Amino acid sequence: MTELSTPPAEPGREILVIGAGPAGLSAAFQLHKYGIASTILEADDQVGGISRTVERDGWRFDIGGHRFFTKVRAVEELWHEILGDADFLLRPRKSRIFYNGAYYDYPISAGNALRNLGPAEAARCVGSYLWARARPPKDQTDYESWLVARFGWRLYRTFFKTYTEKVWGVPVSEMPADWAAQRVKSLSLANAIVNAVSPRRNQKKITSLIEEFQYPKYGPGMMWEVCRDKVTAAGSKVVMNTTVVGVRHADGRATAVVARDGDGGTTVYPCTDVVSSMPISELITAMDPPVPAAVARAARDLRYRDFITVALVVPAGKVPWEDNWIYIHDPQVRTMRIQNFGSWSPFLVKDGRNVLGLEYTVFESDAAWTAPDDELIEQGRRELAKLGLVDYEDVEAGYVVRQGKAYPIYDDRYRANVDVIRGWLAEHATNVHPVGRNGMFRYNNQDHSMLTAMLTAENIATGTAHDVWSVNVEEEYHEEGAGSAAGRPGGSLGTGRDAPVLPRASVDAAAGPATRP
Repeated sequence: MTELSTPPAEPGREILVIGAGPAGLSAAFQLHKYGIASTILEADDQVGGISRTVERDGWRFDIGGHRFFTKVRAVEELWHEILGDADFLLRPRKSRIFYNGAYYDYPISAGNALRNLGPAEAARCVGSYLWARARPPKDQTDYESWLVARFGWRLYRTFFKTYTEKVWGVPVSEMPADWAAQRVKSLSLANAIVNAVSPRRNQKKITSLIEEFQYPKYGPGMMWEVCRDKVTAAGSKVVMNTTVVGVRHADGRATAVVARDGDGGTTVYPCTDVVSSMPISELITAMDPPVPAAVARAARDLRYRDFITVALVVPAGKVPWEDNWIYIHDPQVRTMRIQNFGSWSPFLVKDGRNVLGLEYTVFESDAAWTAPDDELIEQGRRELAKLGLVDYEDVEAGYVVRQGKAYPIYDDRYRANVDVIRGWLAEHATNVHPVGRNGMFRYNNQDHSMLTAMLTAENIATGTAHDVWSVNVEEEYHEEGAGSAAGRPGGSLGTGRDAPVLPRASVDAAAGPATRP
């Protein structure tokens, strides 16, 4: 673990960083390399953002499961600057699909699928696939037809429909075909069979098929807790439980950030630059004086998908799998994926017990978002039992963790909205630098969120002009590693991690039309 060495401080720089997640803390860490300290304002009582590790009664929960794998060398090096090699575990990647009482390998294994489906159903699936190849849907503009053309109806219903709809809350038939999902676009029944019979290898060419990854032994939050300690030791200040309520600006630049603490008091922080990882919609709302009505409408018009983890403590011997997580394709239960925290790291669990994290994606308008914790824990216990994974009475304790704005929703209006916001910032707040997933309204992975912050820090410190909005457009990061970025569909260019561009009418039908700040 490298100690952060700070050159002599550069006078006259007052950098405000909004948010102590991967992007915000990466920016602060990098700025110290140029002798620039910063003040980091964090609304929560814990650093790490969506990459934090929540601790309850000695148990540690990862929010969504964070594999530390990247093709960005600078990010890889930064991870190991923050944490020493001894703090990382090298974990085997194993995740499977659970459907109809059986575990299906992912990537799909022909032998495993045959045993689980049985000869008769396997023959039907192959027949359905061959039929679809011979007579593909004429209209493949929706994602359902796109999948059916490559897998056939039976495999589509088994392996894609239910899970995809749980994640996004919109019918697959209403998703556009120009979204080729991260875990789908490099796969078809044909190359799945080829993969199954090929010699086993660490397939890093396809991101979703990597067989091992790094993981901090106390969870991803360990990275950001240590990073916080290093930047504060070097002279930066991290202020917790502090919400940004105003960004004062004049003559094309931000001049101060106004923040409210947990007791309701406000503090004004003068600034020469602002690095913002807060949701870009809230950043625009906080502008003082207010932005024009058209810009405010664009900010209010952005939509998000939210995330709930129900963590259930069970005896270690009662968990019937070693996977990091399993995908739940059963339409009779609401959970979409179940984390196996003991498989991520033995340091997350204790006392001969394990913790299973049942994951749910929701809208804030859904009843589950505001449901009492006890009700969600009871639902999780019932779902585990219904799936036949763990008996109801074997669940010893439960906890609920909510993560708002976990996924920016790419609807058919989002890109125009973001362009309006970017245009206003470029003219009226030139020293405000959006970074990270929510800061840029980008469905980024952690590594690319960090990269936007690292490049921003260099821009601030040295005057370079890196275009952080172009981060993630490189095809090499994606599974296929080939093809032209120019050929990618509008709305998915530059996301790093693909997400569907959903019809806004479908989103509003699922979430309700109420606007959000």
